[in-house]
Amino acid sequence: MSAAENGHKPRVAILFGGRSSEHAVSCVTAAGVLEYIDRDKYDVVPIGIAKNGQWSLVADDPAQWSLTSQTLPEVTASVESLTVGHSLDDRSLVAVAPEQMPRHLGEIDVVLPLLHGPFGEDGTIQGLFELADIRYVGAGVLASAVSMDKHFMKVIFASAGLSVGPYEVITDRQWSRSRDASLERAASLGFPVFVKPARAGSSVGISKVSDAGGLAAAVEAAREHDPKVLIEGAVTGREIECAVLGGRDGGESRASMPGEIVVARDGEHEFYDFEAKYVDDTAAQLSCPADLPGDITEQIRSQAVQAFDAVEAEGLSRVDFFYTGDGNVVINEINTMPGFTPNSMYPQMWAKSGVGYTELIDELIHLALTRRTGLR
Repeated sequence: MSAAENGHKPRVAILFGGRSSEHAVSCVTAAGVLEYIDRDKYDVVPIGIAKNGQWSLVADDPAQWSLTSQTLPEVTASVESLTVGHSLDDRSLVAVAPEQMPRHLGEIDVVLPLLHGPFGEDGTIQGLFELADIRYVGAGVLASAVSMDKHFMKVIFASAGLSVGPYEVITDRQWSRSRDASLERAASLGFPVFVKPARAGSSVGISKVSDAGGLAAAVEAAREHDPKVLIEGAVTGREIECAVLGGRDGGESRASMPGEIVVARDGEHEFYDFEAKYVDDTAAQLSCPADLPGDITEQIRSQAVQAFDAVEAEGLSRVDFFYTGDGNVVINEINTMPGFTPNSMYPQMWAKSGVGYTELIDELIHLALTRRTGLR
């Protein structure tokens, strides 16, 4: 019987780091959660995943995982590795080291996977939890995989009746066999365009391209993170975001008040890039509630929930939109594990909507503990 079932404090594994290019972002997210999670309610077990994929117990120290002096934090490989119990009835953590007896570290009740990008936000880790019958925060396998791949995400949004901007996709095979034709398709969108890894986040590997001469280099830069590349035609409009929480006890999903990202026009950041998101505190600000007509506010909130439900997300998601000058709302993307530091846009929007950071962490853990494992 788990701690949650026998009246003891639930034991929460905070999982972060990982193998993706967003390793450091995951560590920074974990720093915020480790600092603000309610220790009176939960026993916390910090687990780091090194870039080589090794799992290990790590320091329960928010300062170690924060951005300091613009240095990116990193989980390093350890002599001792972690495994999970060997049957569906055994969810205990086991520490294993060469030439030593295994250390049994007790059961966990729920995992909070603060992992961004491939091997964390794309359904792979969620599949592992499903196989092990372990409860976890956030979207399941299908929703995670679809939402990570910006190509298939857009296909689902369009099929759900949401307005998406113009785009092209260049697969690894297309790039190797018909590079010129691929570049021609991308250029047909007009300029400027945004060239992105199809399955990455946190603005990693994104380039804004103003003419055909820069396309090939931008595609190669994106391919350093993902062999599948998305090219989006520029949508002129304001960047509006909306945070979504899953519903309690089968209830409807909940949307925050929309927020607007305002990037400082000082020449340092041409768009909302990695530096503006995580390093330069003065580069961008969130205006929430966004200054929008009342009907547009409600349309964005409704469409955010519609997008969340269309991909069958659970727990949390941030949905990003453009509000164009002619009054149209165009959906950009959904993030099933958005940036989650206290200063990230998702928690900030809920804070402006009446749900504080510690309360938000508590709500997400509650949603995970009360949903069943397996098919649902």
